[in-house]
Amino acid sequence: MADIKKVVLAYSGGLDTSIILKWLQVTYGCEVVTFTADLGQGEELEPARRKAEMLGIKEIFIEDLREDFVANYVFPMFRANAVYEGVYLLGTSIARPLIAKRQIEIAKAVGADAVCHGATGKGNDQVRFELGYYALKPDIKVIAPWREWDLTSRTKLIEFAEAHQIPIPKDKRGEAPFSVDANLLHTSSEGKALEDPWAEAEEHVYSRTDSPLDAPDAPEYIEVSFEKGDAVAINGEALSPATLLERLNDYGRTHGIGRLDLLENRFVGMKSRGIYETPGGTILLAAHRGIEQATLDRGAMHLKDEIMPKYAELIYNGFWFSPEREMLQALIDKSQEHVEGDVRLMLYKGGVHVVGRRSKKSLYSMEHVTFEEDSVYNQRDAEGFIKLQALRLQLLKQRGQVTEPPAYE
Repeated sequence: MADIKKVVLAYSGGLDTSIILKWLQVTYGCEVVTFTADLGQGEELEPARRKAEMLGIKEIFIEDLREDFVANYVFPMFRANAVYEGVYLLGTSIARPLIAKRQIEIAKAVGADAVCHGATGKGNDQVRFELGYYALKPDIKVIAPWREWDLTSRTKLIEFAEAHQIPIPKDKRGEAPFSVDANLLHTSSEGKALEDPWAEAEEHVYSRTDSPLDAPDAPEYIEVSFEKGDAVAINGEALSPATLLERLNDYGRTHGIGRLDLLENRFVGMKSRGIYETPGGTILLAAHRGIEQATLDRGAMHLKDEIMPKYAELIYNGFWFSPEREMLQALIDKSQEHVEGDVRLMLYKGGVHVVGRRSKKSLYSMEHVTFEEDSVYNQRDAEGFIKLQALRLQLLKQRGQVTEPPAYE
């Protein structure tokens, strides 16, 4: 790829991506364009601009993508109730398609022939970024420094930075205890001090939530309102997607909600340990499932639950722009047409509990389900229903195919 003239770098302004920026200039002799996305990671982004300018960058893109991120990526995912391996709310995974999309759009706008990311060769993010790049611009050239360079230790990285006059903060000279990725949906911490899956993560690892042990001793009740499967208000106050998630994050922080210690299967084949905090997302998932309980037909709900693991796996593995994810999204969105109403939740010491739900589109009929006398349901009808369901079991038993459990001794 010696003929690269211009590259768009996903740039955080931190030490690692600043080293990558200079390495691109030195190794490829190319012009570098930086792109920094505000996805709600909670960091001031203007220092990234100043550092890029100090390193001689002329074209600098810093964009607030929080509303886009929540409305067009987080919310569609939550309509599916997507969790990976039963527990992970995909906070890192769902941010990558948007970053990749904007990088490609910027590359087209500035006439760049390559894009660059700072993901390592052991992780999932390299896959997610690059599948997004190739899906949106098949002829794009991709530079992944961690798969190319010989800066394989912290010492070599620091030496490179010093040799090229890249400022090194005092807290970056030593080996970081673990790596952190954050956005409006979650914070993830991995590596180094967290690599032993038997060792409990210390309290200082958690930055997004207060300890459940220190949470208020009294529960707090909130109401979340939905339209077409998306949360639109809290306690009757209409909020934009990003503002709503920020508000749920505040509730989650206070009550210690959304912590997860997970040993997961990476797409590249190895297992890794991650400490995740998804406070607002954990509340949102409980609320969404609560309103679906009232408004979704049994067949629709069960079908959604069947396809959800596949949908979650596609996002985790980086196939957001694949036709199969889009096909599943169409099915999921169709199911959400009548998912509207209010859910009341109790938040208490790390837990979020659905305690009430109401909807004009509810399929719940008190008249049908009551234990008292009613005039809408004939209980005798159940006899024929049961006999028809049992018919095949009776025939199998007659053929000797039904195995009886062993007697208890």
